[in-house]
Amino acid sequence: MPKPPPPPELDRFLRAPNPAVIATLRADGRPHTAATWYLWDDGRVLVNMDESRRRLEHLRGDPRVSLTVLGGGEEWYRHVTLEGRAARLQPDSDLAGIDRLARHYTGEPFQNRDRPRVSAWIEVEAWHAWAGAGAWTGAG
Repeated sequence: MPKPPPPPELDRFLRAPNPAVIATLRADGRPHTAATWYLWDDGRVLVNMDESRRRLEHLRGDPRVSLTVLGGGEEWYRHVTLEGRAARLQPDSDLAGIDRLARHYTGEPFQNRDRPRVSAWIEVEAWHAWAGAGAWTGAG
C-alpha cells in the first residue's frame, strides 16, 4: 500500500463530502463498521461521534482504524481506503468538530445538540484506491 500523501487528484476526491465507512476493531479483534461523516484536513482525517458509540469504545481500546471513502452517485465503485491510527481523541464540548463536519455535508450546523460528542483525529499511515476497473493512481 502506498504511503501518504496521496496524489493531487485523490487529495481533491478526499476533500469532497463523499460517503464513507469507518472500520474499528472490537476487543476480540472482530471488525466493526459504520457509515460516517469525515473531513480530510491537511493529510489527517477528522471524525466525530456521540460519546455512547461503540466505535469510540473500540478506538479507546485499539486505535487502529480504516476509512473507506466512496465516490458519490453513480461513482460509488471509485473509492479510497485510508489506514491509520486514531492519534487523538478529544471531547467536542463546544460541538465545533461536529459542526465542521455537518457544514461540510449539509451546509448547516449539527442539529442534535443535547448529547456529548468526541472528535477523533486519524493519522494516515497508508492508502489504496480503486476506480472500478483497476487501481486508481490519481493519474486520470
